[in-house]
Amino acid sequence: MTLALVLTLLSPVIGGFVYGFERILRARMQGRVGPPLLQPFYDFFKLLEKRSLIVHSFHAFMGIMYLLGTWFSLYVLLSGGDILVAIFFHLLSLAFLVVGGFSVRSPYSIIGSMRELLHMVAYEPVFVLAAAGLYLVTGTFQVSEILHSDQLPILYVPLVFLSLLLTLPSVLKKSPFDLSEAHQEIIGGPEIEYSGKYYEAVYTAKWIEYVYAFFFVFLFAGGKWWLGALLVLFSFFLVNLIDNVTARFNFRQMVAFHWYILIPLTVINLMLLALWRN
Repeated sequence: MTLALVLTLLSPVIGGFVYGFERILRARMQGRVGPPLLQPFYDFFKLLEKRSLIVHSFHAFMGIMYLLGTWFSLYVLLSGGDILVAIFFHLLSLAFLVVGGFSVRSPYSIIGSMRELLHMVAYEPVFVLAAAGLYLVTGTFQVSEILHSDQLPILYVPLVFLSLLLTLPSVLKKSPFDLSEAHQEIIGGPEIEYSGKYYEAVYTAKWIEYVYAFFFVFLFAGGKWWLGALLVLFSFFLVNLIDNVTARFNFRQMVAFHWYILIPLTVINLMLLALWRN
């Protein structure tokens, strides 16, 4: 429990390094030098020096709750808790961000919040079904038991893993599923009206989401931690490759891809596994 708490407290630092390395990798893929590894932390401290302009107190509070909700959802995973509880708190944290975005009159914030809702509708069912797949293989929703399981979930639910892998760009707001932030269209999405330390809370929550998303990938290796590390590295490079070679989908294409392709693939895999086990 102490280790889980320490890892949770350090997760923004871990996520910051992941984000910094991602920016370097993306730059190399595009033939650029890119920023230094510590650039996200330089941005973090720069935000501390900026004056915080508050639209209204509820809007600022929702930004902080987004950070706390995301942080707690990761703590549930790292402490070996129930996967479904972690998914619930992650969904709740996104709801805080969406409500905060809807609470201001900025059209960019409102459009970004509407698109964030579409993101949630599209990819959250895949995470729930992924949790169901892990349960069918290991017989538990408890992360601590999955990580000590002798089973290799990826061998039994490969289509579920593939669906989760293709959902990661939606979670991390990468192309072709970066609709809610869509910098060329709506200038930042639901967090556009945050500034100073309140934007810093939203910025930090996105680092934590990196750890949250890739930890799900890690679980598909069961008790084989070395395999889990390889799966995380593979998924990290794949997500960035997809981000660099694809154009943005519109919201209809995004929802259709998840609901008409990824979710049916996941359900088929779960049904076949359940029939085979019986």
